[in-house]
Amino acid sequence: MAASARPLVIDTDPGIDDALAILLALASPEVDLRLVTTVHGNVELPQTTDNALRVLHLAGRSDVPVAAGAAESLVFPQPERAGHVHGVTGLGGVQLPPSPAALDPRPAVVALAELLMASEEPVTVAAIGPWTNVALLLATYPEAAERIDRLVLMGGSAGRGGNVTAAAEFNVWSDPEAAARVLGSTVPTVLVGLDVTLPTVLGEEGIARFAAAGPVGATAASVLQQYLDHARTAYGTPGVVVHDALALTEAIVPGTLGTVRRDVVVDTGGGPSRGQTLVDRRAVSDAPTAVDVAETVDSAAAVEFLVSRLAGLAERVG
Repeated sequence: MAASARPLVIDTDPGIDDALAILLALASPEVDLRLVTTVHGNVELPQTTDNALRVLHLAGRSDVPVAAGAAESLVFPQPERAGHVHGVTGLGGVQLPPSPAALDPRPAVVALAELLMASEEPVTVAAIGPWTNVALLLATYPEAAERIDRLVLMGGSAGRGGNVTAAAEFNVWSDPEAAARVLGSTVPTVLVGLDVTLPTVLGEEGIARFAAAGPVGATAASVLQQYLDHARTAYGTPGVVVHDALALTEAIVPGTLGTVRRDVVVDTGGGPSRGQTLVDRRAVSDAPTAVDVAETVDSAAAVEFLVSRLAGLAERVG
């Protein structure tokens, strides 16, 4: 690990694209993955937690602690999971070898708060599942939350509508009350939403490149097969949108995405727009709760970054 590597925590609900995002972080010398916290989302919490342990073990990094977090949303139960996209187990039906590592006994929010308070360096937190754990941290450990260097969130949409309803993106829709709490905080925040993730498509050629680099790459490619099949069926496209990996790219290389400071609120009502992120694009905001909303991306460069890093990881791990 490079001496200048920045501490990183990933809060996640693996999930196929979450698994790629974890591997991308492990493949990147710019960051030092210190902790993975898990949350409900794509599948139930016990499965997301087991998946996180297995993905780390696949990459030879069972030393990274994993702490389990919120099993449900703050107020209302998540209406449904995403097994139809990620497979029943969340990793596209691929059974990764079990990890020899034990689960960190601390609740995720406690583990995250203790890491933040103990760190001598600023810590980046990338939240790529529903934001329930982050909202709980803000509410219960505000002094720890103030030590976050940057909070990089995958979720929401500034102008493209939703992907789980006409209005809402999945992570925000899964826990709108948590999203409202997080986006209303003063923690420096980057919102990586559908505006930049949907144009960023990993095609079969790129998948073949890291699949050929070694067993880790081949396994990652096999996990992606479910995603590819879903993309062909649902959208008629021969590639997959890697939402979470793009958020991790911004966490690893700040400034990858073109951002503008905007005021953002979340619809927490019970109507058809529940979970919508309402982004005020009329003007740049200087409010203390303003969010750096990702609005532009070099999609080809982002995909190349992902593919080359995963291929490099596969070559190193063997």
